[in-house]
Parts: sequence; structure tokens; C-alpha cells
Amino acid sequence: MSLFSALDSVTIVGYFLRLGQLLSTCVPFSLVAVEDGLREGIGNWCFFVWCFCFSASLLILLTELCVFRSRLPHYWDGFLQAYAFYFTFACLSASIIFGITYIQYLPQGPAQNHAITATAFSAMASVFYALEVAWVCAQPGNIYCFVSTFQGMIRRLENVVACVIFGFITNIDLYRHQPALIWCVVVYSICFILGAVNFFINGCDCDNDRRLSIPYPGFLVGQTVLSILLYTTTVVLWPLYQFDENFGGQPLRSNDMTCSSDLSPTLCVWDQRLAVAILTAMNLLAYVADSAYMALVFVG
Repeated sequence: MSLFSALDSVTIVGYFLRLGQLLSTCVPFSLVAVEDGLREGIGNWCFFVWCFCFSASLLILLTELCVFRSRLPHYWDGFLQAYAFYFTFACLSASIIFGITYIQYLPQGPAQNHAITATAFSAMASVFYALEVAWVCAQPGNIYCFVSTFQGMIRRLENVVACVIFGFITNIDLYRHQPALIWCVVVYSICFILGAVNFFINGCDCDNDRRLSIPYPGFLVGQTVLSILLYTTTVVLWPLYQFDENFGGQPLRSNDMTCSSDLSPTLCVWDQRLAVAILTAMNLLAYVADSAYMALVFVG
């Protein structure tokens, strides 16, 4: 009996998707690894994203190969759907950020070709992970693939935006000169960790509290309120210390020497500051919308 005849179609398709994920994440970090000029600041964050996605996909593939599917935990499909959902956005974010940071600034040559190829394969990886989400959801009787509530999607958005913020603040020159800006980085880290805790203790399913061993509504309310308070400080402090001359900021992009096209190819510091400010405001709005929705649910 052949190997494929002993496997059902669901398992075979899952293996092919996993192999596509491995290939499309291996190529980008391999290309970046051989180009020192692509491993600076944001490039290191993208490199980490691709390495992490590759390692996680490889571990999942080895688990499925070594353990019969019938012996896997009953929530395995829910885990696959959740991890693929987040990796879709992680690879998509890496594609966009890496592309706009390096491709347009690099001169024609091997380095630019490597950057274009890495961006393309990263985009392919996001497609493979999105296909896995759709494939898991398409399985008949899959009770772990849910139609996300508004609140569940908001919580996912909060985590995704936080991941993108981390991509920009890998450049420590953005904040190391001011304690107030270091506080902003601490806030981003605290809120992301709280969101990750919420994700993992809830069985990788933000909309399902049946497996919790802690008072989930109380934890969620506390996390959301604390995040709103913390993000309120960052939405004030980050722009103030980055763009106000009275606090050592730089209000005009034209005054930032790193934005000169004659310098090394990378997204200039002023643009990175602006991106973090916008993403901070977006996440604060997401937390406010989350709390407003909870208030409506409790009142109703």
C-alpha cells in the first residue's frame, strides 16, 4: 500500500499546504541571511518573522507525521486555524514592510533581486497560510472553525497591529534617547503580552471561553481597560517627543537627513516614527471599540 493511499485527502492537502509554507518562508530568510545590507533594523524583524513561521510550520509538520491524526488533541484543528490566521498577517506585514523599506532604495543588482524575491515569497507564504485557514474552515462538522464575532476580530486586530509596531521599533534609534519613548516601547510590550496571554489561555480561540480555568470576562475587561490607559499615554507621548521641537522632536521630514535618497537604502527614521504614531492611534481606537462592545453586551 502506498503512502498516499493510507492517508485521507484532508491529510494530504494539509501536507501540501505545509510544504508550501516551508518553502515560501525558507527562501526569504535564506536570501536575507546572505545579504548583510538587508539585515538592519526592520530587515532583522522580517528575518525573525520568516524564521519563526518556518520553524513553527516545520514543528507542526513533524508532529503530524509522527502522530496519527486520530491521536492528536481534539482542538488541533482549532489550533491550526488560529496559528495560520496570525501567520497570514505576519507574513503579509513582513512582505509590505520589507518591500517598501528596501526594494525602491536599492540599486539594480543582486541585492535588489534578493529583496524582490524575498518579498514575493513572503507574499506567497501569506497566501499559503490563508489557504490553510480556508481549508480548515471548509472541513464538514469542524466545530472549531467559527464565524468570528466583532469582538473576536477586534482582538485579533489589536495583536496584528502590535506585531507591525514591533517591526518598526526594532530600530532602537527611534526611542533610546528619551525615557518617555522607552516607556512607549514598554507599553507596546505589556499590551502585546496581555493579548498573547488572552490568546493562549483561551485555547487559541478568542471567541470561545469554554476551556478557561480563570474568570475570563473579568480578565478580558481588566486587560482592555489597562490597555486603553496605557495606550492613551503612548498616543500622547510618542508624537510629542518625536515631532515637537520643544521636546527634541523633528516636525519636518525634510529636516531628517536619513530621508535623503543619497543615504543607505532603508525606510527613513522620520517615516518610521510616523508609522508608529499612526499604528498607535489605530490600536487605541481598536481597544476603545473593544471596550464599547463589551459595555453594550453587559448592558444588553
